[in-house]
Amino acid sequence: MAERQPRTRLDTPKEARRPLVRRPSYDADAFGVFAEQFARFMGTARFLLYMTLFVLVWVGWNLVAPPEARFDDYPFIFLTLMLSLQASYAAPLILLAQNRQEMRDKVVAEQDRQANARAHADMEFLAREVASLRMAVGEVATRDFLRSELRSLLQDLEERARQADEDDAASA
Repeated sequence: MAERQPRTRLDTPKEARRPLVRRPSYDADAFGVFAEQFARFMGTARFLLYMTLFVLVWVGWNLVAPPEARFDDYPFIFLTLMLSLQASYAAPLILLAQNRQEMRDKVVAEQDRQANARAHADMEFLAREVASLRMAVGEVATRDFLRSELRSLLQDLEERARQADEDDAASA
């Protein structure tokens, strides 16, 4: 009898099984942008005005409208439910927006740290260069030094010329 060979090998991946129910897919970046825009809008005076108008219309309708047309007869339980629902969705979106902002802040902080490190290294290099230039300039003759040397040479030449004139006059 021939031995049966296994169908799968250890060096090849298994075939992917199709799930019975597909997971919903979404673009995390697009959702994050939406969350940031939503959080930004919730932090504006316009949003507060809209929410105030919504609550005032809701309360006004349920107080003034005929009893058959009211949809929240009890002490505004449905209004409380609507505001709680809005808050339950707003909180995670605001947290997501804050997390994205924190990640951007970390990237900016790292870039700033790297720029500071480069600037520090450049300053140290320039300080060493200035120090070496100062040392080199200390060994170079300055204009005042050259003038004083030329004056002393001129005085020596004038003295020798006078001495030569005196020697010529004495020998004549």
